[in-house]
Amino acid sequence: MSERILSISGLRGVVGNGLTPDYLTRFAAAVGTIANKGTVVLSRDGRASGEMVRHAVIAGLISTGCRVVDAGIATTPTCGVLVTHLKAAGGIQITASHNPIPWNGLKPFSAEGSVYNREQGEQLLDVLNNEKFNYVSWDELGTLEVYENAAGPHIVRVLELVDVEQIQQRKFKVVLDCNHGSGGVATPQLLEALGCEVIVLGGTPDGQFDHTPEPLKENLTGLSEAVVKHKADAGFAQDPDADRLAIVDETGRYIGEELTLALGADYVLARTPGPIVVNGSTSRVTADIATKYNSPFFRSYVGEAHVCAKMKQETAIIGGEGNGGVIDPKVGYVRDSYVSMAYVLAGLAASGQTLSAWADSLPQYSIVKNKITCPREQVDNACKALESHFNDATASSGDGLRLDWDDRWVQVRASNTEPIIRVIAEAPQQAAAETLCNTAMEIVEKAVG
Repeated sequence: MSERILSISGLRGVVGNGLTPDYLTRFAAAVGTIANKGTVVLSRDGRASGEMVRHAVIAGLISTGCRVVDAGIATTPTCGVLVTHLKAAGGIQITASHNPIPWNGLKPFSAEGSVYNREQGEQLLDVLNNEKFNYVSWDELGTLEVYENAAGPHIVRVLELVDVEQIQQRKFKVVLDCNHGSGGVATPQLLEALGCEVIVLGGTPDGQFDHTPEPLKENLTGLSEAVVKHKADAGFAQDPDADRLAIVDETGRYIGEELTLALGADYVLARTPGPIVVNGSTSRVTADIATKYNSPFFRSYVGEAHVCAKMKQETAIIGGEGNGGVIDPKVGYVRDSYVSMAYVLAGLAASGQTLSAWADSLPQYSIVKNKITCPREQVDNACKALESHFNDATASSGDGLRLDWDDRWVQVRASNTEPIIRVIAEAPQQAAAETLCNTAMEIVEKAVG
């Protein structure tokens, strides 16, 4: 079977088995058709297959008359920033995010520098599936040029968010785990601009991951050990395309991805109260923080495109997802590990406290995440079984199923990027969250056979 996942969010697949040069070229030609002979920014994470994918994508874009601006290896948020900086018609980031080494993919950007919304994604699928490509003649073919220092405009925007001098005065020591992803290209440059001493792990962006690429606790033991060894103030872990950030405190404790957004929100809303948007799988600690600062709080469906659409609708000043993805409209409508790092360091500099003390001062919940390999068409059966079993909960459907009680919740939904069902539960204590998640897993497994 072809291992390929195509959705309004983009394309992911196993190279050579689903992700082939001809299909990549067709996908890029669909993006180029929508861009209507305009400028398209192209960048990629450090995966070894990236060079092959890059050539196929360039062919598709040039064949539809686009001017391609190749930013080389760069982070996903950098691609989004460059789209708006250059006033381009769109962009493509070559990445499979946290998927294993055999995978790669394409993530398209609109002229707004954000991932395609539902309408744009459906337009792309229509062009691709019905082969409505706007191929041009030989004398109208597009062009290719290289953009040097791609991260420059991105870093400038991030530095404008915070008091750089105040952060520099603290002279933080930071361990940065790039895990051979695109974060290795310019993240040290950002941290050094903030006056940090930086110890880099996996800084060569060649896609040869030192550990499983998703920045979860079990995959970041090396980062935790390095933070303790170097007596660092913080440890930052990026996923391969550097839109997500997980954090380790100065004691070597993994405080996770969920608190990345919480810390950012705590810093921003304390200074500028305003609307915040998170997805339905994000810890309720962000809701508590919004209440603390009298800020309107909204939830969207899971997925960056849904969060960004809701942020624009509510004029949110910050938003994101509990997977370590913080979105700040002042930089761009895209998850951004650079923004996350800047806000964490700014919060530490302003308060004078340690990272562990700041994390411990936030409302405390335990969140447990699990997954089951399962066809997407079985999700409805899983949701019905859960709702029937937990009939005392408040049910919210539309994005899988979320069940809420006064002090806990559980959600089951199909992944947008993998052939799996995700099961997430949260409660005030770890044992309660684990019990709720395990019970839900048992019900789901039985329902899907």
